Amino acid sequence: MAIEIKVPVLPESVADATIATWHVKAGDSVKRDQNLVDIETDKVVLEVVAPADGVIGEIMNEEGATVLGEQVIASLEEGGAAAAPASDDKQEASDDAPAASGKEVEIRVPVLPESVADATIATWHVQAGESVSRDQNLVDVETDKVVLEVVSPGDGVLAEILAEEGATVTAEEVIGKFVEGASGAAKADSAPAAESDDSDADVLSPSVRRLLAEKGIDPSNIKGSGKGGRITKEDVEKHLKAAPASSAPAAAAPEVAVAAGERSQKRVPMTRLRKTIANRLLEAKNSTAMLTTFNEVNMKPIMDLRKQYQESFEKRHGIRLGFMSFYVKAVTEALKRFPEVNASIDGDDIVYHNYFDISIAVSTPRGLVTPVLKDTDALGMAGVEKGIKELALKGRDGKLSMAELQGGNFTITNGGVFGSLMSTPIINPPQSAILGMHKIQDRPMAVNGKVEILPMMYLALSYDHRIIDGKESVGFLVTVKEMLEDPTRLLLDV
Repeated sequence: MAIEIKVPVLPESVADATIATWHVKAGDSVKRDQNLVDIETDKVVLEVVAPADGVIGEIMNEEGATVLGEQVIASLEEGGAAAAPASDDKQEASDDAPAASGKEVEIRVPVLPESVADATIATWHVQAGESVSRDQNLVDVETDKVVLEVVSPGDGVLAEILAEEGATVTAEEVIGKFVEGASGAAKADSAPAAESDDSDADVLSPSVRRLLAEKGIDPSNIKGSGKGGRITKEDVEKHLKAAPASSAPAAAAPEVAVAAGERSQKRVPMTRLRKTIANRLLEAKNSTAMLTTFNEVNMKPIMDLRKQYQESFEKRHGIRLGFMSFYVKAVTEALKRFPEVNASIDGDDIVYHNYFDISIAVSTPRGLVTPVLKDTDALGMAGVEKGIKELALKGRDGKLSMAELQGGNFTITNGGVFGSLMSTPIINPPQSAILGMHKIQDRPMAVNGKVEILPMMYLALSYDHRIIDGKESVGFLVTVKEMLEDPTRLLLDV
């Protein structure tokens, strides 16, 4: 049966999106919950996963195509998975004995950035004794702001884990041992009847693996209902619901056990990134005289301009024209006119910067990061869009370097993509100001004595009153408003 693969429902203030990366091709066999394609909006990247096991039929929109919410972009033929993996498993099982004696290789922490003393073992994606393939991610090692992936040096088995999750490690420390060419002991030792269960465990989807790890469940205790007995998310959820009932007869006090299950809690240590975010936000609140001023902007001129030139812009530059490039260019022009906003305090000195590096707040699965788009005054609209896209993708994948996260004279944060109507953003030290963009919402406005419905957006500028006075803050915000309401100003420099 053919299943339609659709673009997810987009945030309210986002008109369209772009196909960023297809991870599969037409004719590829895929598993349930496998990531098929990344779809990029102005600020967030959405993953579209396979709704079932099957084969990708037709891909209707290639990478770079502009798409709308719930648009059909591909088809999936359910249940058409290739039979090759089964034969591979049999071959692998028969080869276990001769391959078991391979060369042992040490798994080490990567070289850390110069300013980073140590790191934390965030997540082991494999267990000791598990078979792995070359370049498979074994473990995530987290520093204060970046996450480093340590991959398998070849095909074989992760023989031993020397540093568990949560452990603090240093650069090039040995954290595990890997045996080349070996196979998992579970397959060699298991009976033929159980062999298929082990092979199924090897192809658990990432979301199922994550759920099993979070709940501390052994996959061997769950009977899979997927193709070939594979475990699905529904199987795990069904197991969790049935767990209290099944354990009740053995429990000393059944009533207490049920109550505890209904009112459970989970204690998880803060990640290093979350600790860093918490400390910096607290530092900003405690060490600056922070104040926020507001204004609103009519987004119709920009929306009309995008509609008129979107197609030709994309053909010429190979990237979609979004709102963020307008925000960045308007802010850059305002920073030129109000140098205090582009300055910072260092002790008893004010440091004025004669360059324009703007931090772009990016929400990632691990927390908020603010990579820096450098020399925005020298970038055109296409250059800004490409720079933001690159930083957003790196942020999502945890690939941002320390150099890309350091510096920045001013920050732009866009909570509008998540539906925020108004907020008071917190300054990103040692910067002196941050601009919050919000949801674009149709509102009745008085225009030349008549009421018109216009797409309006609130702007919020939080600033350090020690260095920026009300005159400069309001003037800065009005400049941004004027630039956005009449984007021709950005071209004519008026």
